[in-house]
Amino acid sequence: MKKVLLLFAALVVAASPSFAQDDARLKVGSNDVFKGPVGLQMYSLRDTFGQDVEKGFDVAEGLGFGYVELAGRYNLSIEEMVAKLKEHHLTPIGGHWDFNLFKTDPESVAKEAKALGLKYAGVAWIPHDGDFDEDDVNAAAEVFNNAGKVLAKYGLGFYYHNHGYEFLPAGDGKTMFDLLVERTDPKYVSFQMDVLWTIFPGQDAAALLRKYPDRWSLFHLKDLKKGVEGNNSGGTSVENDVVLGSGQVPYAEVLKAAQEVGVKYYFIEDESPRAIEQIPQSLKFLESVKW
Repeated sequence: MKKVLLLFAALVVAASPSFAQDDARLKVGSNDVFKGPVGLQMYSLRDTFGQDVEKGFDVAEGLGFGYVELAGRYNLSIEEMVAKLKEHHLTPIGGHWDFNLFKTDPESVAKEAKALGLKYAGVAWIPHDGDFDEDDVNAAAEVFNNAGKVLAKYGLGFYYHNHGYEFLPAGDGKTMFDLLVERTDPKYVSFQMDVLWTIFPGQDAAALLRKYPDRWSLFHLKDLKKGVEGNNSGGTSVENDVVLGSGQVPYAEVLKAAQEVGVKYYFIEDESPRAIEQIPQSLKFLESVKW
């Protein structure tokens, strides 16, 4: 019996480096103050995936991430996508789907998201003509509430990722985003703050997180180049995505608020053509941020 125990102990010690490596992946970009967890929004590597899917997965793994948020399947079947993620030690948490698919066939999204092993499925853009207005809010709220109920049957959460056009005034000191929060059911609809698309139209990200402390599930870590003036268009040059901590976002304040309100997962999304070079610098910043 003693020999068996000693053999088992030896096997545990031999296996420990791989466990340590996995643990390091889950803690990348965090520290003893900012707990994370931090993952990668795969859209950051869209150019690489567009040229060579295998290289895209290699880069994502090589950057040290354990968690990812999906941005499509790169013409892979669900089974092939799952296999690739496992092969590269990447755990998918959420993914974005088209608004109109949630509107017309939320069940198909739920089935795909479940098969991919996700916890969340969401929307990153609400179609609208001209300024985003109350009619757009009401239409979106109806789609989101229904989609959230469908996803819930599969054990999944629904989320909406803001883009900045939602912060147009709605009267009585409110914005269209306020109306969207008010008109969606907190049991079925949560939100993903994209911090760049929150400060770009002039919002206080930390204050907004605290204003709706129970509504945020996910977070996009991005930074906006200093000197760039924003608006409510939902668009700016990808050249304005810079290394975290080097731009306009007051990150210590924002991350403190995000952690206080219980954001579950944080994803770096770097849309710049320098993403592969910038992401390691952003991780270094996150691993040192304090408040």
